[in-house]
Amino acid sequence: MDEEEVRSYIKAGEIARRVREKAEKMVRPGIGVLELARELEREIVELGGQPAFPVNIGINEVAAHYTPTPEDTGVIPDGSVVKVDLGVHVNGYIADTATTVCFNPALEGLVEATRRALEEVVKVFKPGVRAREIGRVVERVVKSAGYKPIVNLSGHSMDLYLIHSGKTIPNYDDLTALWRIGEGAFAVEPFATDGSGLVREGSEVTIYALRPVRRVELTAPEGDFYRRVYGERRTLPFTFRWYPDYYGQSQRILGSLSGRGLLVKYPVLVEKTNRPVAQFEHTFLVLGKDVIVTTM
Repeated sequence: MDEEEVRSYIKAGEIARRVREKAEKMVRPGIGVLELARELEREIVELGGQPAFPVNIGINEVAAHYTPTPEDTGVIPDGSVVKVDLGVHVNGYIADTATTVCFNPALEGLVEATRRALEEVVKVFKPGVRAREIGRVVERVVKSAGYKPIVNLSGHSMDLYLIHSGKTIPNYDDLTALWRIGEGAFAVEPFATDGSGLVREGSEVTIYALRPVRRVELTAPEGDFYRRVYGERRTLPFTFRWYPDYYGQSQRILGSLSGRGLLVKYPVLVEKTNRPVAQFEHTFLVLGKDVIVTTM
């Protein structure tokens, strides 16, 4: 990894940390989720980065993959547990981080256990450690507090313009996760719940990504849309909220791209028994024998 790559990873992490801290101050009962997402994404750009994916806001049982739509009138409710997951890229090099803000005293134990799980991972994350050992730490901390890790959500390796570059880091002691941590960028994100420990796909989709184009004919407006988004983001996730010029044609565009195999959909993920979920996340950059937690 050359110096420019390292600088980009570190800058992305610093921006992500600052925006995450802003999110923790902004999240409060009554604030609109659309206002929150727009302001955090604006701050990412203001600080010199670009969103690596749309800001995810997960309220209570919503674990992942929800970003507000332009007409979203929802607000943060009283007594809720709110997850904010955000990503930043600088020149395509990514930082991924998340936090949970709790407004329900009965769920503070869940949030604290999830936070401690990530803190314990920071202590053991190093080159040569097997992915299952990281998952074992998460599982031990979460279960010792009386909760369950979400076993079908995981951390992941990252690469240039790739949020998920092929390797997964489980949130439990997965006997099959035998690969060892090596040089590169990795996101570790404990999710925990007092529910089933599983998530299911909901019906709503507000986040998408493009697949690299094959030899297919794309006419306007889908061809124009594809070229614009791919030129800006390659295969990084996006939301139609970012492209107001096309929003009125979104269903036609989505249908056309999906029918040609050029669209990835990210359905909202919900805890299987509709119980609250907590999440914390950091990005780890491994350089030889050294580890930099870029989002701390």
